[in-house]
Amino acid sequence: MEANTGTAPHTPSADSASPSRALATEAVHAGRDDLAEMGLHAPPIDLSTTYPSRDSRGEAARIDAFAAEGLVDDGPPIYARLGNPTVARFETALARLEGTESAVAFASGMAALTAVLLVRGSARLRHVVAVRPLYGCSDHLLSAGLVGTEVTWVDPEGIADAIRPDTGLVMVESPANPTLAELDLAEVARACGTVPLLADNTFATPVLQRPAESGARLVLHSATKFLGGHGDVLGGVVACDEELARGLRQVRFATGGVLHPLAGYLLLRGLSTLPVRVRAASANAAELARRLAADPRVERVHYPRMGGAMVAFEVRGDPHGVIAGVRLITPAVSLGSVDSLIQHPASISHRVVDVEDRRAAGVSDRLLRMSCGLEDVDDLWRDLDRALGPVPVTIRAPTATGTAAAEGLRGAARGRTAAAN
Repeated sequence: MEANTGTAPHTPSADSASPSRALATEAVHAGRDDLAEMGLHAPPIDLSTTYPSRDSRGEAARIDAFAAEGLVDDGPPIYARLGNPTVARFETALARLEGTESAVAFASGMAALTAVLLVRGSARLRHVVAVRPLYGCSDHLLSAGLVGTEVTWVDPEGIADAIRPDTGLVMVESPANPTLAELDLAEVARACGTVPLLADNTFATPVLQRPAESGARLVLHSATKFLGGHGDVLGGVVACDEELARGLRQVRFATGGVLHPLAGYLLLRGLSTLPVRVRAASANAAELARRLAADPRVERVHYPRMGGAMVAFEVRGDPHGVIAGVRLITPAVSLGSVDSLIQHPASISHRVVDVEDRRAAGVSDRLLRMSCGLEDVDDLWRDLDRALGPVPVTIRAPTATGTAAAEGLRGAARGRTAAAN
């Protein structure tokens, strides 16, 4: 059990948590810097839902401060919906990796995004400017107005012109789900002016980019994906400044979208291997993108310039046949696990997006999205090769986008391998 020392773990010293520490070091040690002085090696799991206290006046004052301003002090925990020490360790670690002041964890990525929209809406800033494509459920949440938002969909060049007095948020995803389209986040942030930019960093992770360094005030993750990394934990998190974090904590307390402590522990453990996993999976993805780009059964390959473990490709034949034909690769939605997964976005992850909007955003009916894992790349290719079926006679060479520019894909595997060293 976690010692009853507060809703957040002990704040590490300036020396132990210096910004000069490399990301790989932060991944292993952030959120754990106090363990040695506690006489522990592995982070403890605090499963308590409530915490005894005989100082009811003191608790009343602390609850008032939390409810009014989202303030978290160093006193003992009160109730799990206000905060949990194990979850706080994960929040501390993720904030360190993203280079933000704070982070607030939720039960899922969608719960995290909902909280952001509610915080901005409570300030009468319900209008959102967004760039497609986004994750399908994010698109649906904005478009359906389920939490009172109004959305204006624009190309990146139209962001500044779309901003209104009641605009509370600009939302982008880069690389985008599922096309892997990339945006210049610094340019997007400049276009936002004083309106907060939310960047979904689920695909890139802080290993490949840190959006806060480019001006994003909020960095969203479906922690279910790469942060957890093993397909066994559901969670979401927003990395941001403390001012925004206070509002998010208030919404989490009021709506109950809390992350379970065991999930917090698994996510903290996942972060410790995140750089190693992302770089190894990225090397596999780059090599598969190279082979797919040379395959006549493939019409187009999408692979981001920054690299990463995701590959999207459009087949000339039946995409459903490919899904049905894989044996080693798991045919399932989700991504970021140690094993490789493949899915058909038009049927699953982006099914809730209007078909015309989906196609206009580049999500074609023949597009497949693959999350590359840690298997041997030759085994993965053999499985894909078999699932793609026989090579038709007389067929054009495939087209590539992103790093799939001819030279980019030829050197993709080499470049991603170098990045891992």
